[in-house]
Amino acid sequence: MARDGAVYACQSCGAVQTKWSGQCSGCGAWNTLVEEAQARPPGALAPARGAAKGRGLNFEGLEDETPAPPRISTGVDEFDRVCGGGVVPGSAILLGGDPGVGKSTLLMQVAAHAARKGAACAYISGEEAVEQVRGRAQRMGLADAPVKLAAETSLRTILDGLKRERFDLVVIDSIQTMWSDAHEAGPGSVTQVRAAAGELVRLAKKQGVAIILVGHVTKEGTIAGPRVIEHMVDAVLAFEGERGYPFRILRGAKNRFGATDEIGVFEMGDAGLSEVRNPSALFLNTSGERAAGAAVFAGIEGSRPVLVEFQALVAPSAYGTPRRAVVGWDSGRLAMVLAVLEARCGLGFGDRDVYLNVAGGLRISEPAADLAAAAALASSALDQALPQDCVVFGEISLSGEVRPVSRMDARLKEAAKLGFRRALAPGDADAAPPMTVTGVGRLADAIRRIGDGDWN
Repeated sequence: MARDGAVYACQSCGAVQTKWSGQCSGCGAWNTLVEEAQARPPGALAPARGAAKGRGLNFEGLEDETPAPPRISTGVDEFDRVCGGGVVPGSAILLGGDPGVGKSTLLMQVAAHAARKGAACAYISGEEAVEQVRGRAQRMGLADAPVKLAAETSLRTILDGLKRERFDLVVIDSIQTMWSDAHEAGPGSVTQVRAAAGELVRLAKKQGVAIILVGHVTKEGTIAGPRVIEHMVDAVLAFEGERGYPFRILRGAKNRFGATDEIGVFEMGDAGLSEVRNPSALFLNTSGERAAGAAVFAGIEGSRPVLVEFQALVAPSAYGTPRRAVVGWDSGRLAMVLAVLEARCGLGFGDRDVYLNVAGGLRISEPAADLAAAAALASSALDQALPQDCVVFGEISLSGEVRPVSRMDARLKEAAKLGFRRALAPGDADAAPPMTVTGVGRLADAIRRIGDGDWN
């Protein structure tokens, strides 16, 4: 039984229970409940005797004028794009990513370029010594940037230092290493992470300083610690990258001052991260003829159109159970497309292995990629290559209908800019010359054109 004033908190999801058990009732994880002193919930008022009454609320109408928030331009355009045009003073940003993906490298570049543009920047590391951080900056050619460095894990010391000296941008690397002496739990626990994030967010709002918190991720890919941290901050960014590929994707999952699902593309090199101005050129292979089983998808990532190649291989199965493997796309979506191809188009995959890959390691999630995946699968199954200058997009319904998708004009303009002249798309898509659209209303019509090579 827990002591008086103590509870058991799950170190995986943050759920709180009054007694210990082997399995968390919130997330189902085993042996993650740790006894912690019960603290007042964040934002709760302490009991007081004879306290004065609060101020009355001042309501305003929706039609009142609201000026746009000011922005701090960091000098890293891809980072500013994901943030909505720059970092807003007084905001809190949570950046998560796998170990070794380059989170510290990215934020060192952000702080250094912002400092060179006149912003007062500080980089506080709880994982590395100042010498290690300085050595990384020297290897990246940023040693001359006027960034203040510190290595500290004590939350009280950090807060006192940030209150004494005025900064415009502060990087905390990482929130899981911060420790508050007001709580008995150890660093990295749910209580400590929640308390540290809450104090830093309050400091950001009170002093108008932009704070970027680095967050570790679990093996499932979610940010470690209680989910309430993602609700506290103003923006949640995910830094992604596949091992073996040089590029990195900065993706916005939440942003109170900009659009979500915006992406920034970087390429990792010896001198750190370099911005990729034209992601389509990075993900496409324009050399040589297109082989059977390949289809170029014209997609939308955030506000920018991106062209990426879908690669499929349909081969006879050597075992009793055919394999289904997919990289960069949803496996459930692949199963649905295969079922529609079999039921509506007469293609058989029951005795064949199916492999689908998004070239370059980019992960695609929008339904507009259905037709591109189906075209790649049909091209491989029929051993008929698509034209070299053709892009494909469209959503597929269970009835075999090809449905229109959003921003078709932007997709076609990006394809035309990169030299593509044909598009296999929903029937109501329209493009200006020299782009020619082959409109299809049903998936069976698209498969027939691929098999016959009919693009008129």
